Amino acid sequence: MVRTVPVQIMGILNATPDSFSDGGRYPDLEARLARGRELAGEGADLVDVGGESGVTHRPPVPEAEERARVVPLAGGLAAEGILVSVDTWKASVADAALAAGARIVNDVSGLRDPGMLAVCARHGAGLVITHTRAEPKVKAFPAYEDVVADVAGFLAERLERALAAGVPEDGIWLDPGLDMAKTPAQSAELLRRLPEVVALGRPVLLAVSRKDFVGAATGRRPRERGAGTLAAVGAAADGGAEIVRVHDVAATVDYLAVRGAIDGSRSLAPGEPLAEDLRREPLAPTGKN
Repeated sequence: MVRTVPVQIMGILNATPDSFSDGGRYPDLEARLARGRELAGEGADLVDVGGESGVTHRPPVPEAEERARVVPLAGGLAAEGILVSVDTWKASVADAALAAGARIVNDVSGLRDPGMLAVCARHGAGLVITHTRAEPKVKAFPAYEDVVADVAGFLAERLERALAAGVPEDGIWLDPGLDMAKTPAQSAELLRRLPEVVALGRPVLLAVSRKDFVGAATGRRPRERGAGTLAAVGAAADGGAEIVRVHDVAATVDYLAVRGAIDGSRSLAPGEPLAEDLRREPLAPTGKN
């Protein structure tokens, strides 16, 4: 059954030289600020700023360097009225980014840093809790008896801890962690059985963009996985996800707009034709008077 609840879009902004997908494309603060504005202009509801790639063939980034990458960026975008989350598992980095204006922490480690909950509670910040059984920057494929049951149990326990620490209940999102210590087949199974995670009662965020499971299904490298990512966005929406985290915001906005027009969650004006200027591409100039 197709859902009709609107899906929000988290745009990915990597302030790193080694991201698996777009490392080095935005080499300095000005380029990153411009990209953040572009994501917001394309329709991102929030922009997720990250200063350390999750790739496992590089060592962890020192905390001071990660702060230098994300704090000015988060502060600059927030000052322009853009809702900013910070993608970090380190409490000191989260603390500095929240102080600069970020509103949400996207912790992909499953709360490995014991200080993270206190930081989020003190700032009244939102928190994304991600399932993973691997240490940060470590590639691992644990043996799950039932990967979905493991995800649900893990997230339920972390949710209880977050609430007990004083993190605002209405600011907690749960992320099943596609590809995080999971094979492509396990990530696909999570998408198929996503309602079991949604049943935990908190909004679900899914990071589906250009993931390994999309590459395994299509045989394509990260930047060629746009169409496959949109298929995963559709599955995420069908399963009950409320936020999708993506690189290609404009394409995701268009996909969700057409999907909404079809399922009835987005209305098109009855009886009105398409605007004339959208019906065809403009003719190329001929160079003649």
